Amino acid sequence: MPVVRAPLAWRRGARRGADAMAALAAGRRIKHDLRGGIGGAGVASAAGELRALLDVDAVGLAGLDGPLVWSGPAVPGADELVERVRERDARVARDGVVALPVHVHDGLAGVLVIEGDVAGGAAREAAAWVGEALERARLEASAEVAEQAELRALRAEISPHFVYNSLTTIASFVESDPERARDLMLEFAAYTRHSLARHGDYTTVAGEFAAIEAYLALARAVHGEKLRVQVRIAPEILPVAVPYLALQPLVENAVRHGVEATGREGLVQVAGEAQGSECVITVEDDGPGMNPGYAAEVLAGRGRPGHLGLVNVDRRLRSVFGPGYGLIVETAPHAGTRVVLRLPRFQPGVVAG
Repeated sequence: MPVVRAPLAWRRGARRGADAMAALAAGRRIKHDLRGGIGGAGVASAAGELRALLDVDAVGLAGLDGPLVWSGPAVPGADELVERVRERDARVARDGVVALPVHVHDGLAGVLVIEGDVAGGAAREAAAWVGEALERARLEASAEVAEQAELRALRAEISPHFVYNSLTTIASFVESDPERARDLMLEFAAYTRHSLARHGDYTTVAGEFAAIEAYLALARAVHGEKLRVQVRIAPEILPVAVPYLALQPLVENAVRHGVEATGREGLVQVAGEAQGSECVITVEDDGPGMNPGYAAEVLAGRGRPGHLGLVNVDRRLRSVFGPGYGLIVETAPHAGTRVVLRLPRFQPGVVAG
């Protein structure tokens, strides 16, 4: 059977397309390898990717201090070139070896050393790739630090007043109704265990609501008939993964500002349902409400300290799921407050621990 070949131009175009795809894949792997920085465990793998991509004899990477990490045979005298780049923040070349500065935000972050026949443009592009990978790693690390700080702030916001009232209420039942005192103590243990949990970044809607039910049991014991609660959660959203303390602070906020603030009877309603590929949860109270302009200030981080939970939950949701998600606050003076939380039912990389 005769062999049918594509026209030469097509074959060249296919090769160029394959080369471009290979370069993009290598770029992704380099960014992954350098997520721990030039001093991280993946630096040797990143050097190997660059060596294969550039088709050269050896590639070395070094930070602002510390030794070169090589893919291929170490080049004699390369350490001297690295020191010169660190001192001058400029490209240095000698005997088929070139050392280039790696920049992050126009600041020197490391040195790339290449031995072999490579075009100047390709060498500069490789150094730029390394710089972009380091910048991405820095941003991701900063985002993770910020998220953990906000989670710690939410944990620290557990109201001492609520804890005191809960324990006092439990103590009041020890003699008159020891069975109820025992049940409330178990609810208190479940509430504090979830609020102070240190394992993993995510739980499920079911896990979050177990803590919410414990909190509401304690709140009803403290407030008695003044607090009425309605909870309606569709079973299909119970396995959805959510960041820890994404829902509990919203319910606590509704009780604190919707019922405790008025001193009269109040209703807190919690509802959750699936809407297509999204999960929508609402927390509503019939308390005094607030000016919509102030609600916007709260979500922007400019509200009073008592609303820290709302802004932290909003920021964490947007950080994890993207800017299209987060909280919506619907409120008006003397009209109560309704907080809507919307998040995807499935998100790559978000798995409950």
